[in-house]
Amino acid sequence: MQKIVVAGGRALEGEVAVSGAKNAVLPILFASLLADGPVEIGNVPNLRDVLTTARLLAELGAGVRHDAEAGRFAIDPRSVRHHVAPYELVRTMRASVLVLGPLLARHGAAEVSLPGGCAIGSRPVDLHIAAMRALGAEVEVEHGYIKARAGRLRGARIAFETVSVGATENALAAATLASGTTVIDNAACEPEIVDLAECLAALGADIEGAGTPRVVVRGVERLQGGAHRVLPDRIETGTFLVAAAMTGGCVTATGARAETLAAVLEKLREAGVSIEVDGDRIRADMRGRRPRAVDVTTAPHPGFPTDMQAQLMAMNCIAEGRATIDETIFENRFMHVNELLRLGADIAVDGGRATVSGVERLSGAPVMATDLRASASLVLAGLVAEGETTIDRIYHLDRGYDGLERKLSALGADIRRVD
Repeated sequence: MQKIVVAGGRALEGEVAVSGAKNAVLPILFASLLADGPVEIGNVPNLRDVLTTARLLAELGAGVRHDAEAGRFAIDPRSVRHHVAPYELVRTMRASVLVLGPLLARHGAAEVSLPGGCAIGSRPVDLHIAAMRALGAEVEVEHGYIKARAGRLRGARIAFETVSVGATENALAAATLASGTTVIDNAACEPEIVDLAECLAALGADIEGAGTPRVVVRGVERLQGGAHRVLPDRIETGTFLVAAAMTGGCVTATGARAETLAAVLEKLREAGVSIEVDGDRIRADMRGRRPRAVDVTTAPHPGFPTDMQAQLMAMNCIAEGRATIDETIFENRFMHVNELLRLGADIAVDGGRATVSGVERLSGAPVMATDLRASASLVLAGLVAEGETTIDRIYHLDRGYDGLERKLSALGADIRRVD
C-alpha cells in the first residue's frame, strides 16, 4: 500500500494549475447517459473516482474513451443496454447513486447498489428516492439495491426537507426528460449544481434557476450530444491557498474561479493572508507571517464548505490564538482530529464543535488518513511539522486530488510517494 512522506519546514512558492472539479465531473459524467448522441467532457481530473465512474459507464454499455493527458472524456451513451450498477463498482464511491436519475429517465429502469465512500457520516438516499417517486417512478430498496421503474417520468414539485447536493443533482438530471415542468424547492446552490445545469443546457435541456433554492426544469423529448468543460475545483484551490498560509509562502492558483470560494477567501483574509484575484488567478501571500486563528462554521453554499473544514483546522493548529470549528453538515467529520493530535496539535472536541488552540510547532509522526479531506489536512500539517510525517491509506487522497504531491513538490515542498 502506498504512503506519502512529507518533510516539513519549507515555504511554498510559485504557481499551481487547478484541476477540474471532482464534485462537478462525477454527476456530469453520469448525466451523459441522458443524451442520444456522443458527449465530450473536458477539464476532467485524473482521479480514482473518475476512473471508477468510467468503468461503471462501460459496464452499462456506454462507449467510453479517456484521454488522461488531455483531461478529456468522450462518452457515447447510445450503446447502453444495461441498467444495473453493481455493488462491486459503486461500493467505494458515494456519488454512484447519481446514476439513478439519468438511467431511470432515459431507459425507464435503474438498479443501483446502495453506495459506499468516505465514512464521514450518514448521507441517506431517502431524498433521492423521494424525488424519483415524485416524478412518477416506482422505487423499492431490496437486498442492498435501489430498484426503480417508470414509463416516461412526469414533471412534479419536489420540495426537499433538507438541502442535499446529490439529491438536487439526481432530480435535476431526471427532470430534463420528464413530461411537463418540474419545480425543485430547497435545492442546493453549490457551483457544481450550476455546472451540471450548464452541461445539460448544452445538450438541449431547459433549466432555470440553477444556483438558487428554486430550480425550474421544463422537460424535453430528447437531449442531443454536445460538449462541456468542467469548472475548476474550488476545494483543490482552497487547499493550495491554505498551504501557502500555513507554510508562510506565496502561491498563485491558476485556472481558478474566485467567485466559487468566496467564504474560504474571506476566512483566509481574516487569518491575515493577503489575497489578490486577477481573472482566473488567485494569489495567497503569507511570506514572513503566522496566520491568526479563525472561527469556522460549515454550511451549505454560499456558506463555508464542509470539504474545507479539515484544511482550516490544520491551519488553526499552528495559528496564533484559539478558534472554534462547528461542523453542521456531517456528524463524523472530525475523525482527522486524533491524527492531528499525534502531530502535537491542541484540539478539544465536544459534539459538533472542535476548539483548536494554536501551537508554535507540530512534530512529524506516522498518521493515517480516514477520509478524502482528512488526508489533505494531514498533508498540510506535514508541510509545517518538524521532521517527517508519513501518511498511510492515501487511496482516500487519490479519490479527490489529481497529483497533489506532484503539484506541492513543484511549489518547493519536500514530499514523495512511497510503496
